[in-house]
Amino acid sequence: MWTGSADAPPTARIAMLAPSLQPSEQRVAESIAADVEAAIDRTAQEVADLVGVGRASVIRTAQSLGYDGYPQLRVALAREVAMATPAAETVADGTMLGELRGAVERFSGRLMHTVSALTEDDLVGFVRVLDASQRVLVAANGLSSPLGLDLAMRLISAGRPAEYLPDTLGQQIAATQLGAGSACLVVSGSGANRATLDVMTAARESGATVLAITSFPRSPAAELADIALVVAPINDSFRDELVHTSRAALMLVTESLVGLLVAQRGESARVAQSATLSVLGHSLSE
Repeated sequence: MWTGSADAPPTARIAMLAPSLQPSEQRVAESIAADVEAAIDRTAQEVADLVGVGRASVIRTAQSLGYDGYPQLRVALAREVAMATPAAETVADGTMLGELRGAVERFSGRLMHTVSALTEDDLVGFVRVLDASQRVLVAANGLSSPLGLDLAMRLISAGRPAEYLPDTLGQQIAATQLGAGSACLVVSGSGANRATLDVMTAARESGATVLAITSFPRSPAAELADIALVVAPINDSFRDELVHTSRAALMLVTESLVGLLVAQRGESARVAQSATLSVLGHSLSE
């Protein structure tokens, strides 16, 4: 069942929940995402006939997405279409520049969806733990590794000391030594990286608070975390996410989180940032 913000549009919910749906529900959800305007006009039985499943599967899909039934899902789809900002059309001219511009426009069109599942309570709790913890271990592996290193450096520059170890075994060993009053902050797009899950488990067993930033609310990482921020994939479907994996939305959220932390910490964070800028200034040459 959907537990994110009630404001999250249907297509964002589909992108986040598709991996955890039953196979028949996945087929229904991806059919809806593939042609939203047609889905608005179809009844539950028409969708069932189109996809080749029973009507009950269509109803269960709507309920898994957080709606009372398919009629409520259709209303939500209509609202999403009505509120969508028309994207500027890029003429496909067959050039690399044209392709690049098209990709950027598709990204910008989905950008607000990426944070649609976040709730104020989770965000406030996340930043408070990050601010108050004695130690913070940042853990990230695979395609999320660069995000982990970047996040740790940004936290340090904001006066929030943080540790990041690129070695997966090193992360796990450090997690076992955290203890109560410390936090383990995990960044995992898939939420299913085995090495990252081992770090989270070790951190929990040590008594530390586990924070996660991931793209799928029913992923093992989201379920292991004390607080999980779910950032919707930038792609329209789970299949697209597998083929065209992107961490751009996660990077944007992690950068913005540091900004929220700076506001939370006030003057001490601004002093730390000033010191960071001083170091950067001395490192530059003419």
